[in-house]
Amino acid sequence: MLDFNHAHGIYHERLSFEGMPVAVPELRLMVQARQIATFCRASMDGTYEASAAALMCLDRIEKLYHRADGAPGWVFSITPDLAVKDGKRDLYAHAFILYAYAWAYKVMPSTRYLNIVRATIAEMHQIFSAPHGGFFNVNSPLSERLYQNPHMHLLEAFLALYEVSGLECFLEEADALITLSLERMIQSETGVLLEEFDRKWERIAPIGKNRVEPGHLFEWFWLFSEYSRLNSGSKRHITIKQASDRLFDLGLACGVSNGFVRDAIHDDGTQSENSIRIWPQTELCRVLLQRRTEPDLLNRVSRNFFACFAPNHLQGLWIDRFSEAGQPRVNDVPASSLYHIYGAAREFHVAKITGVSEMDVLLI
Repeated sequence: MLDFNHAHGIYHERLSFEGMPVAVPELRLMVQARQIATFCRASMDGTYEASAAALMCLDRIEKLYHRADGAPGWVFSITPDLAVKDGKRDLYAHAFILYAYAWAYKVMPSTRYLNIVRATIAEMHQIFSAPHGGFFNVNSPLSERLYQNPHMHLLEAFLALYEVSGLECFLEEADALITLSLERMIQSETGVLLEEFDRKWERIAPIGKNRVEPGHLFEWFWLFSEYSRLNSGSKRHITIKQASDRLFDLGLACGVSNGFVRDAIHDDGTQSENSIRIWPQTELCRVLLQRRTEPDLLNRVSRNFFACFAPNHLQGLWIDRFSEAGQPRVNDVPASSLYHIYGAAREFHVAKITGVSEMDVLLI
């Protein structure tokens, strides 16, 4: 495994386009957690067996990141020589470490894993809780903004924890985030989900001036569907489906052009950023596979993916982002993208859709 640092028992942050590790000044918790979850899932799916390294990494990063400076929570990053680099607490990173423990528990059901999860959730509420619901992004008393993105991944983590354990406490956490998204994040006037809010979950600018990421609209569609699948007894299925369908329709109508998902639009649907990244393409593919209603678009998006982001000469590696002019904006391969790529790839694998199964090459 070229992406794994066997000497330190952790994953590399980046690889060169030749597949060699790239030196970086810090190793982020989020990247380690994403890799652990991805390789655990690949192992369970029978796609690629690397769960032993993933579980070893999980034990290793617990020692390196959790309360590494003596305070509650997980530090944001460490140096290449394994000292604390950035001691801030980051909600996004905490969401992904919970997600990692979920899939590690599926591979090896351990009470110790659940105990660490419970401790992390308690610390998360202690560190990040916001006065009007949800959580601040970082552990700073000066925080003035709230963001949907880490809440989305918290929902993902709690749904995964509930799926693998069956414990109602995780579904209750997911329920609270579903309520927050329906009542505060999704705007009643437009039906769109914004990226940023003030401390009271109000939009920060007039309609038409707020940032929306189409890729996140597709991610929320997926998570709403997962919530309904896992919580069949919910009385909110109709409300959730109506909200998620509006997100999908807006993302498709305003955020997709020539078979590519654009980086951002405004909340009135007008264009904002026509640059493109790899992860929104994978999120759209995953949703299209689930819906089974737009086969021509799925075929176009998947073919664009391989022509643009994962061409044959990279041999399973990828280009993460392109400018509006279509020029690559990266010099290496970020490991963090694998989480998104595998999320879509496993759906292609499950669906066995003819003509797009080349996504499987990224799993080798």
